[in-house]
Amino acid sequence: MKKKKVICIGEALIDRIKNKSNQGFTDFLGGAPANVACALRKLKIDSTFIGSLGNDDYGRKFISQFDQLGVNQDFLQIDHNSSTRVVNIGRDQFGDRFFSGFEGSSNSCFADEVINKKLIEKEILNLEKSFLEIKYLVTGTVLLSSPISAETILFLVEQANKFEVKIVIDLNWREVFWDHASLSSEISTAARVNLIKNFLNHANVLKLAKEEATLFFEDENPLLISQQLPNRPDVIITDGKNPVLWYINGLQGITETPTSQEIVDTTGAGDAFLAGFISKLISSGYPSNAQEIEVCIKFACVCGLLTCFGEGAIEQQPYYEKVNKFLGSLIS
Repeated sequence: MKKKKVICIGEALIDRIKNKSNQGFTDFLGGAPANVACALRKLKIDSTFIGSLGNDDYGRKFISQFDQLGVNQDFLQIDHNSSTRVVNIGRDQFGDRFFSGFEGSSNSCFADEVINKKLIEKEILNLEKSFLEIKYLVTGTVLLSSPISAETILFLVEQANKFEVKIVIDLNWREVFWDHASLSSEISTAARVNLIKNFLNHANVLKLAKEEATLFFEDENPLLISQQLPNRPDVIITDGKNPVLWYINGLQGITETPTSQEIVDTTGAGDAFLAGFISKLISSGYPSNAQEIEVCIKFACVCGLLTCFGEGAIEQQPYYEKVNKFLGSLIS
C-alpha cells in the first residue's frame, strides 16, 4: 500500500488579529498544525488532525471547518474543563504579525495544553490502522510547553516510528506559550531551548525560520544544522520574502521566493508553505535532484505567498488549482 496521507498534531486556536486601525479585531481559526491539516486538504491531500478543543463556540467552529474541508477528526478531543485558546495578534506596517499574549480564561489552562494520551490509547487499534496509510506526521514544538500534551506528542511520535512514518517538525518557536503555561512558566529560555532541541532529534524533515536557526543552532546553514541532529534530516530555512535555504536528499541549495505588492497579512504563510511542500512530496515523490527540489520549494513558496493576500490563515489558503495557475503566470 502506497502511503499518501498526513497526520497533523497540535494546537487549534483562534487568531484574534488587530485591524489596521488598531481600534478593533477580527477572529480567525488558526494554530499551525490545524492550518497545515486544512491547507493539505485544499491541495488534494488527505489529512487527519489530532488536538484538543474546548466545548465552546470556537471549538464548534473548528469542527465545522474541518467537516467542510474533509479533515479527518477520528482522534479529535473535546475538553469540557478548558476553553479553546484565543491568541492576540498585532501587525506592523508591513503586515508582519507579532504575538501579544492571550485572552483571559476562567480555566486554569487552555484546551490545546491537555491533549490526553489516555484517550489516544483507548483508540490505539484505530490509530495503528490509520498509521498504515500515513506517510508524514506533522507537528510543532508548542505542545512541549505543557507536560500533558508533551507526553502525548512523544507517545504519538513513538507509535509513528513503529510504522515508519516520517516525522516533520516545524520548530515554530513561540515563547509566549511557555511564558503563560502554568507548569513551564518558571523554566528558563535556555532550558526551553534544550527541551525543544531534544525533541528535534526525532525529525526527518525540519522547517525553521532564520531567527530560529540562529537561536537553536547558532547557524544558518541547513547542511550544518542537519549534521547536528541524529537523523540527519532534510532542513528548510525560511526568511519571509528572502530566499529559502535548503538541504534535501543530500543536496544543498537556495531558492528565490516570488514577491507581490498585495501582502495583507502574513499569518499562516509558513504553515501553507509547509503544506505545499509536503503535498509535492506525496504527489510527485521524494525529489532526487536539485531541479525536482526547486519545483517542490517553488510550489510551497506560492502556497505561502497566496495565503498573505488576505486576512487570516485557513480562509486565505489557496486551492491546488489556484497555486498552479499562479505558477503558470510566473513562467509565461
